[in-house]
Amino acid sequence: MASLDRNNKILLGLVRQQEQGNNMCADCGVPEPDWASYTLGIFVCLNCSGIHRNLAGVSKVKSLRLDLWDDSLVQFMRERGNSAAKALYEKCVPAFFYQPQHKDCIVLKDQWIRAKYERREFTGENNKQAYCSDQFESTLWKKGKDNKQFLKRIFLLSRKDFTLRYFIKEDSKFPKAVISMKDLNAVFQPEKISHAHGLQISYVHDKHTRNLFVYHEKGQVIVSLFNAIRATRLAYLQKKHPTLRDNDLIPHLTGHCLKEGYMEKTGPTHREPFKKRWFTLCSMNRKLLYFKSPLDATELGAVFIGTEGHSYSASESSGRCARGGRWHCGVTLHTPDREFVFMCEQEQQQKEWLEAFRKVISQPMTPEDYANEANMTRGK
Repeated sequence: MASLDRNNKILLGLVRQQEQGNNMCADCGVPEPDWASYTLGIFVCLNCSGIHRNLAGVSKVKSLRLDLWDDSLVQFMRERGNSAAKALYEKCVPAFFYQPQHKDCIVLKDQWIRAKYERREFTGENNKQAYCSDQFESTLWKKGKDNKQFLKRIFLLSRKDFTLRYFIKEDSKFPKAVISMKDLNAVFQPEKISHAHGLQISYVHDKHTRNLFVYHEKGQVIVSLFNAIRATRLAYLQKKHPTLRDNDLIPHLTGHCLKEGYMEKTGPTHREPFKKRWFTLCSMNRKLLYFKSPLDATELGAVFIGTEGHSYSASESSGRCARGGRWHCGVTLHTPDREFVFMCEQEQQQKEWLEAFRKVISQPMTPEDYANEANMTRGK
């Protein structure tokens, strides 16, 4: 008969072993995992353990603290561990493949875990995956530009000419849009799109950022598209920057929104009435975009954010002079050309926006950043 206290203590000792990688969740990297898959021999966090429960016949989980562990299972966990599992199940992960962290949305973590253990995509024993092909085609639900209705559209991603096309009809020879990989970004937005598999694709068209909001009923398809986009972006950047290493290019494949939310803004003289707008700040392109609402297809305006050495800064400001504004927690973004004054509803939001602006300002600019700044200046 297994001793609950003794075996629990042994497992809690195993989970502290950094050299075995057991001190972090095997799937999302969060510290101090308190669950384990006793069929795979890995230590995972509570959230990832929930995904493992859905891998029937592949993974079975127990709590390190609350469940009874037989001596044989404890011995199995001793012999395995996260590092050993990673060497097997993550042996051939492509450089472009996005490996989710604990803050990422469920569909990314779910498909990462299924790809590793259920489909065994990275062990080197399976055939080439769809996201590694020169072309990737899928039918997605896409939100209309001027309405809330989602309609089926055919998307075709090509690594040969670094484009993403989409078509209204299946037999159409002429795409509705041809999108270059140059300025394309893709980020999962399940809450904004109101679908667990919601993906936002952004790109530059006529010097303005355009958003496409899409989803697919199957998580595997939408995550495969996301990774196919990352693969195509990597191929594009490799051709554009042949002297750079992949490790230098990977951070620029796709980027999270550093901060999103509503603020009120005024005009250039600061005497105009304040209007409520939806703002998106992306550290990858150093742009603050604003829209009338979160699901707008095209931005109303954009502000480039440089470094402190180029006269960019962000500071807290008073809301006493807010003309027509309902909010009074002010943020001023200082640029070489003008000062942008924004109002937040709450002090916590004001603090978060200041931190986000200062994070971008503290990052050194790349040659692409200088080019983007020049293009935006010429476009004024």
